[in-house]
Amino acid sequence: MLGETFRVPRFSKCADGRPIHAWDAKGTRRSFPGEERSAFWGWAAIEILRHTGIRIEELLELGHHSIVSYKLPTTGQTVPLLQIAPSKTDQERLVLVTPELADVLSTVVSRVRGSDGRAPVLRSYDHYGRVWNPPMPLLFQDRSGGYLRPLSRATIRRGLDVTLLASGLTDSAGDPLTFQPHDFRRIFITDSILNGPPPHIAQVIAGHDHIGTTMGYAAIYPTDAIEAHRAFIARRRALRPADEYRTVTPEEWGEFLGHFERRKLALGDCGRAYGTDCAHEHVPLTELVWVPCQVNS
Repeated sequence: MLGETFRVPRFSKCADGRPIHAWDAKGTRRSFPGEERSAFWGWAAIEILRHTGIRIEELLELGHHSIVSYKLPTTGQTVPLLQIAPSKTDQERLVLVTPELADVLSTVVSRVRGSDGRAPVLRSYDHYGRVWNPPMPLLFQDRSGGYLRPLSRATIRRGLDVTLLASGLTDSAGDPLTFQPHDFRRIFITDSILNGPPPHIAQVIAGHDHIGTTMGYAAIYPTDAIEAHRAFIARRRALRPADEYRTVTPEEWGEFLGHFERRKLALGDCGRAYGTDCAHEHVPLTELVWVPCQVNS
């Protein structure tokens, strides 16, 4: 295990002969099954959350039957989809399964299904509705204390903490980086809006009732807005005859922008804010010269 040295008790072994507990070089008692369990479910949760943007309660309610197929009417191609059960919005939705997500789901299914090829059926508790869900072949289940149990939110969060701590990632202050399950949803929605489908499609994928909720998740920075607007203008101009537009030279842009900088330096504010006119207003770009703006004293 990464070159570590352990002391193993003589009589603490599983039925297959593997040790259950051991002590590392620092004298800390370690549980191999527990560490493996935490590492696996931490990895599975991170991968599914970042590829789907689903909520943690939706993650824990994924079942063996949640993986469905859909035939595209245009091409006849069959694509896999992940069926998300109703959650906060009480809306069922489908999320496209990418090859990366398919690999994770296949690994989880292989871990939980029994000898008959099916995942055991368990009941889980709905914390929002405060009711017990009907028995389902849950994907996020594991054996604990000799019994199969649905994984809890606390187990998922501990798995995330252990995984991030082992990664060595730190924040801007140098402290260990921490992530909440919902942070992956924010990242997914922001990435979708900036680099993927339009906002109203991202709204459907995220399962939001209102598009304002979707946009509230997106961390849109000034640079992103400016670059996106420039790309939109370029596409718009490409659809029209070239003679409808003119190309401004760098010198003209510099003079144009310098005009406003000079006004700010001379006045602190635009002269029009005080009811006066500006000598630079309505002057063609090619004729712009510096004339001090007049302002009422």
